[in-house]
Amino acid sequence: MKTSDFRFDPSQVRTGYSHSTIFKEDGFGMNYCSSCGVRVLTQVPEGDHLPRQVCPSCHTIHYSNPKILVGAIPVWERKILLCRRAIAPREGYWTMPSGFMENGETLQMGAARETFEESLARVTIEDLMSVINIAAHNQVHILFRAQMDSPEHGVTLESSEVRFFEEAEIPWADLAFRTVTQALTHFVEDRQRGQRTLHLVDLETTRP
Repeated sequence: MKTSDFRFDPSQVRTGYSHSTIFKEDGFGMNYCSSCGVRVLTQVPEGDHLPRQVCPSCHTIHYSNPKILVGAIPVWERKILLCRRAIAPREGYWTMPSGFMENGETLQMGAARETFEESLARVTIEDLMSVINIAAHNQVHILFRAQMDSPEHGVTLESSEVRFFEEAEIPWADLAFRTVTQALTHFVEDRQRGQRTLHLVDLETTRP
């Protein structure tokens, strides 16, 4: 299965923008209604089956939904570009560029933006490779294959080292998260078989 190719446009990158991937339970963290300022209540609204944060004044229901993370495996002449994390969690471990999706962007735009922010690499996003559900952390990770527009890359605030790896050089024991291991496994095995498969996976945790 393939998605439409998406070519990176550097004008879409927000200069100076940076954020880290935070792994925590997405619980009820709101105290006051963002619409009117009244303290919210946690209750099951009529017709619903889950507890929500509800404003007793303006009756706004505040929903807490899963977070979407997007990323890519950038390739140049069959070499894979990976980043050594310069931020917590798992500082010092290797990952592919990825992070939380932003409002107003498509999946492909988010994957290209994250790749540039974490590695300074400009890529053309190709087909969708992996969708990894982590229900325990309220996250969905969506990973693409990507072709680098040039071999240029560099360190960033989020990556202390960025370098190319041959398949045989991938630092499997030093990968940051299970999602990274899973995605790279999908990528390498598919390439060795000469195919491009869309993988749908459920993981219990992001930890190695």
